[in-house]
Amino acid sequence: MIQRMKRSAPWVLSLCVATLMLGACQEKPETQVNQQQATQSQDVQLIQSQNEKIADAKAQFCDEDGCTLYDLQTVKTNLPWLNDYFKQRFHKDLPDAFTEANTVKTGQQKASAALSQSRMWVRYVGQNQKLATFVIQTYLYGAGAAHGMSHQEYVNFDLSSQQRLSLDDIILPGRSQQLLKQLYDANSIWLQAHQISPEKLELSDNFYYGANGIVFVYPLYELASYAEGMSELTLPYSQAQALMKKQYLPTLPTYLSDEQLISAAAESPTAASAVSASTAVVEK
Repeated sequence: MIQRMKRSAPWVLSLCVATLMLGACQEKPETQVNQQQATQSQDVQLIQSQNEKIADAKAQFCDEDGCTLYDLQTVKTNLPWLNDYFKQRFHKDLPDAFTEANTVKTGQQKASAALSQSRMWVRYVGQNQKLATFVIQTYLYGAGAAHGMSHQEYVNFDLSSQQRLSLDDIILPGRSQQLLKQLYDANSIWLQAHQISPEKLELSDNFYYGANGIVFVYPLYELASYAEGMSELTLPYSQAQALMKKQYLPTLPTYLSDEQLISAAAESPTAASAVSASTAVVEK
């Protein structure tokens, strides 16, 4: 009996090892895969932001051309790399505000010096999963000018890769001209009222994620007069879906085409009668 058990022991051991190896090679259950994906999405942090003045910036800088007063405010977030990005932007765009050159003049010099103003503020706009948007608001008044010049630059980030997104990053390859045409068609009434033909319109790399679509922002004077401010053209998300990379669009409902809506109406006339063919949106 004991000898029989000894003879069978290697066979039993081999069977156990094979069973363990087979179990290790099996595919992970779907629930486990979903849990891993959920964990990865949780790796994107929810941004917490507050505004603060830049401590090491000078309030005034003077040289032989006159003096400039500075008002600089940035954001302090819970993501250090974002804070560093905007800090570097301030130093790059307004180096005189951080220089060690003379910032104080004598009374007589101050009285005769031309006085300019420079403001630069960063503001947190919002976040949609891994997409986050900030805006850099600037105002520059040159001494003696009729008026100052303001500008808003929107800065969009992919939080997962910690990179700023340009328009080329989010457009599908080879779709730029089609996007430009769709943008013009979606805003044709306003553009034609300002005598802007399709040939004159260009895509702007200054954009943000609006409530109803991608909003393209244009500088003062480019599309309209100074009094009208910066111009904004919106490309509806229903059109953007076919032109832009899915990972760089916010979570969207399913937009039905006119053909799909007509088909749905044929199947359920009562339900379809309450929905407009031009604005129907059915949530997934």
